[in-house]
Amino acid sequence: MKILLIEDDMDLGNGVRIALRDQGLQVVWVRSLEDAARSIEHDSCELVLLDLGLPDGDGLDLLARLRAARLPVLILSARDTLEQRLRGLDGGADDYLVKPFVLAELLSRVRALARRSYGFDGDTIELRGLLLQVPTRRVSVQGRPVELTASEYALLKTLLMRANRVITRRVLEEHILPGGLANASNTLDVHMGNLRRKIGEGYIRTLRGVGYVIDQQGDSPAPPGASA
Repeated sequence: MKILLIEDDMDLGNGVRIALRDQGLQVVWVRSLEDAARSIEHDSCELVLLDLGLPDGDGLDLLARLRAARLPVLILSARDTLEQRLRGLDGGADDYLVKPFVLAELLSRVRALARRSYGFDGDTIELRGLLLQVPTRRVSVQGRPVELTASEYALLKTLLMRANRVITRRVLEEHILPGGLANASNTLDVHMGNLRRKIGEGYIRTLRGVGYVIDQQGDSPAPPGASA
């Protein structure tokens, strides 16, 4: 899982970044609203840790944009009154942790938020019989092991972790394919076709001209090799 950490305090931000990476999580750390807005567009993060008191504005002003991107948000703030906490939660945050906090509690809340948002606990993602185990990179469909290439695995993991959310072709090409956009052309279509053939039809839905999505709820998937 890739986490966007928006925190201007160097010591705190570095401590949180190290703690998250020690848990095997990827971290994009920015220190301003401007950099956060840019990261939301380009880094394909799955969860946001948001400080409110930033040098170029109030983190609350970013909440609407984060909700539009359907990103789960955990606020980290020294603003500790009930009114301030309610303002953050009613503004669209999924959770609120008052500073100072213990890192163990932050990590626990991140795991809980990931489970609520993605049905994902950091190790295993399961969706309609399709199982992906992150530590071992093993994938199975209805109990049948599936062998994927590195690019196919990365595509599947990205779509599963953002189930019900459309991932644009540009994001997939830029962040997942070897060589990024320089090698895009029809490479994404080839990898996607191979992935569909291996896991079976009924999981990945194409939005023509936009991108791809895996729906959490859907029709029963057809077995690999069956006609679409």
